Amino acid sequence: MTDTAAAQEEHRVNDGTEHTGTSDVIAGAGPVGRPGERATVRLREGEADEAPRYAPEWLQLREPADADARALGLLEPLGKRLAELPPQEGGLVIHDLGCGTGSMGRWLAARLDGPQHWVLHDRDPYLLHFAAVASPRVAADGSRVTVETRRGDVARLTPDALSGASLVTASALLDVLTRPEIETLAAACAGAGSPALLTLSVAGRVEFASPDPLDADLAEAFNAHQRRGGLLGPDAVTAAGEAFAEHGASVRVHPSPWRLGPEHAALTAQWLRGWVGAAVEERPALRARAEDYLRDRLAACEAGELEVVVHHSDLLALPRPVEA
Repeated sequence: MTDTAAAQEEHRVNDGTEHTGTSDVIAGAGPVGRPGERATVRLREGEADEAPRYAPEWLQLREPADADARALGLLEPLGKRLAELPPQEGGLVIHDLGCGTGSMGRWLAARLDGPQHWVLHDRDPYLLHFAAVASPRVAADGSRVTVETRRGDVARLTPDALSGASLVTASALLDVLTRPEIETLAAACAGAGSPALLTLSVAGRVEFASPDPLDADLAEAFNAHQRRGGLLGPDAVTAAGEAFAEHGASVRVHPSPWRLGPEHAALTAQWLRGWVGAAVEERPALRARAEDYLRDRLAACEAGELEVVVHHSDLLALPRPVEA
């Protein structure tokens, strides 16, 4: 949504045995980690400062596919709304929640005109530093882009935290939030009068060019894993649309699928290990069949014969125009 320092130790399930085929998964490549952990951006107050969930290696690996997947069709209505905003000294102020390595800024800043100031939020100071160093410096029309970083808690956002925001963005975040957290986010954006562009939320559907009878069982188990602990997983976009609409925003949802082929072999292999690993963690009875499944799929991937569409959704919420 999914979204973080160096790779974690090999993942092991609660009985101490290694996850099927997932021992070399980059941390964050699917919801794998130590027993009981969730693959979530560290944005909640009161959680221990444990090893981060997403390795930069994973975020960098997925960045090109994310860039290709994001829904360009949402940029026109967003651009029109931003053009209607009263001029601000310093230009647009864009808050990026759960920024990770800053891929959203690198994708969007160059597609918006005018000066921009990006406020990058994440729980991980290492990622914040990475994102700031690698942030873009110029907008689509050559205007200046500046950046600052903040360690943020998405569960405690208030309109004051987003005061002056021209736009709120996030990538691969909604599906690792709970319903109350999404409602808090919608309320904060509404209170600040800010549009929200929330991209690459898991949609819960995976399509292989060469179907296998086990695909459906793994997808069902994976989706159940995504919903653990009250997280919304594949239900997040629907919940977010409802939450923003309740605050009077108009909501548009566009598909933003990863279309993975031979040129994405490294990403596909990492995603596949994480996807199968999460499914097996949720339904251990799948383990025996999943071992053969994963071996065969990885072999096809290495041979350049695996093609898969991993469905995501992008959401744009536009608040009611402020009356003069």
